[in-house]
Amino acid sequence: MRNRKTRKITFVFLLLTLLPISTLGRQLVLVLSQEDLKEAAADSTNLVDDTSDSGFDDFIDSEAKPDYVLDPGSWSPIFEPATASEDHLEHEGVYYSAVSKIVKAYSRGDERAMEEAASEIEAAAVAGHPHAQSILGFLYGMGIGRERSKAKSFLYHHFAAEGGNMQSKMALAYTYSRQEMHDKAVKLYAELAEVAINSFLISKDSPVIEPVRIHSGAEENKEALRKSRGEEDEDFQILEYQAQKGNAGAMYTIGIFYYFGLRGVRRDHTKALSWFLKAVEKGEPRSMELLGEIYARGAGAERNFTKALEWLTLASRQQLYSAYNGLGYLYVKGYGVEKNNTKAKEYFEKAADNGEAGGLYNLGVMYLKGIGVKRDVKIASKYFINALDAGQPKTFYQLAKMFHTGVSLKKNVPLASSLYKVVAERGPWSSLSRWALESYLRGDVGRAFLLYSRMAELGYEIAQSNAAWILDKYGERSMCLGESGICSDEERHQRSHALWWQASEQGNEHAALLIGDAYYYGRGTERDYDRAAEAYLHAKSQSNAQAMFNLGYMHEHGQGLPYDLHLAKRYYDQALEVDHAAKLPVTLALASLWIRKNYANGILVHVIDSLPEVYPKVEAWVEDVLMEEGNATILTLFVCLLTVLYLRERQRRHVAAAGEIAFPHQLGEQGVPVGN
Repeated sequence: MRNRKTRKITFVFLLLTLLPISTLGRQLVLVLSQEDLKEAAADSTNLVDDTSDSGFDDFIDSEAKPDYVLDPGSWSPIFEPATASEDHLEHEGVYYSAVSKIVKAYSRGDERAMEEAASEIEAAAVAGHPHAQSILGFLYGMGIGRERSKAKSFLYHHFAAEGGNMQSKMALAYTYSRQEMHDKAVKLYAELAEVAINSFLISKDSPVIEPVRIHSGAEENKEALRKSRGEEDEDFQILEYQAQKGNAGAMYTIGIFYYFGLRGVRRDHTKALSWFLKAVEKGEPRSMELLGEIYARGAGAERNFTKALEWLTLASRQQLYSAYNGLGYLYVKGYGVEKNNTKAKEYFEKAADNGEAGGLYNLGVMYLKGIGVKRDVKIASKYFINALDAGQPKTFYQLAKMFHTGVSLKKNVPLASSLYKVVAERGPWSSLSRWALESYLRGDVGRAFLLYSRMAELGYEIAQSNAAWILDKYGERSMCLGESGICSDEERHQRSHALWWQASEQGNEHAALLIGDAYYYGRGTERDYDRAAEAYLHAKSQSNAQAMFNLGYMHEHGQGLPYDLHLAKRYYDQALEVDHAAKLPVTLALASLWIRKNYANGILVHVIDSLPEVYPKVEAWVEDVLMEEGNATILTLFVCLLTVLYLRERQRRHVAAAGEIAFPHQLGEQGVPVGN
């Protein structure tokens, strides 16, 4: 019986993607084997009856707090001034003044203003201000207004993290994970994940607010950007008009947008509360549950557990089964009611029996901690696995702790670190992405690049690729500031290369492809066919057709890979299987292979091999000569002149031909027709 259960638990999970994310986003795949479970079971046998604390949190107090409290040093008072208290702004006035100057200087590409702001930050950092130390670490890491230095960047982030700066902790954790120092990374990510999970809802699952990828390969991601214009979006305005006309469903949806900050709408809990109350008056039942959330967490209204209980009870009577999770939470914490673990378990079971993933998760916590039940980590694991399968994001946190400590699952620190990171990236510091997108949509590319760069330092793959894309796409207009002024072309290439490389390490296939191109063509780095092949293989592993084609080409020419026509054909065929749009280039490549195989030393092979050298020269000539503004005008006039001359010549010939038709016979000297 026990073996049968073990076999049942053997599985492969495709975890819910929390980031990222879009068509280029990566998915985290967790594979648990029988060995993992058996060894863990052996290690945790004596823990089943142990009611001592194992370091796990039970039910975290999800009180709503502003970003600058959860994330000290947050830039929210600059980008969302209404969220900051006057006391906080007064206490941190010097710091926020300097950060504001940095943001404005970068937005304008003002070198002098940036130097002044950087000096103010440095003075505060030297005086021991942890948040200023974090900013100075960022400036040294990016080489903005200071000579780029990874050592100084790490040092200042270390001091800032010791002083409680959460963003520096994110930066350090990412640095440690890149260096495979997982023991250090996991401690930081665990702390950050705990802060992030405080912002999760108590009853229903929070929607995954994914940072928007502003590009789709080489082009701007227009569809995603169109859906992120917030209150300026036409669809939002239509929805708001319907809500104002009394449509209850529209009221609820508008409230959801404001509560979570969806579709580019600026998060505003007060507006959300107003719309939910209006929707309830119109009989919209889903708003009842959100009102219960608001009063239970104090998001948009003062915390009031009595009102929370009333609204959650009303919601549960409307067959909104996720509301049972909220009721169970109130009873297990003793908020607004007498603490009652048995009743809490009953509510969680009602939610779970009706397919609510939150109920499964909460039951798992109860069995893991022995709250109201006999502690049993095996039963807890079963509930967590089922909750994860149903897409419950909080489960990432508990599974990370289980892998971290080796309770019920075989200890795996690198995997624990990765799972913690997934949760940590949903913390309040993720607001940087929202502000960056708002700046980009307003056309403030410099400010967007600065914010994405800050976020990239924290380890967000989408921010890394967005910042790199802005550098490549906008060039000088990216307002890239380096050590001493506007970035040179070489500085931009190097910074872009570094960002794409980081993104490729985290599974971005487009980034891996660009890194391969950089090494193949020597863009921003020295030409290196071996490293190009390595990058293309990385992109190919994610089923990228272009990478497959490039690998085939390198095998065909023996560049960075062994000369092998059979392998070249295999890669060309795979490229066509993955992307049917590659039919033309693959057909030409296969024709080239056939010629190379049958006419190895023929002139056609030499012509084919010379094309890569000839094409860039022709392309450059067209761009530099023909497409130059003055030359293009002259060329256009010349073509028009030739067209006019051609048409006149054609007309003359037509008239001549018509004359021959009108007078088909030759005339003699006297005007008498000459006979045949």
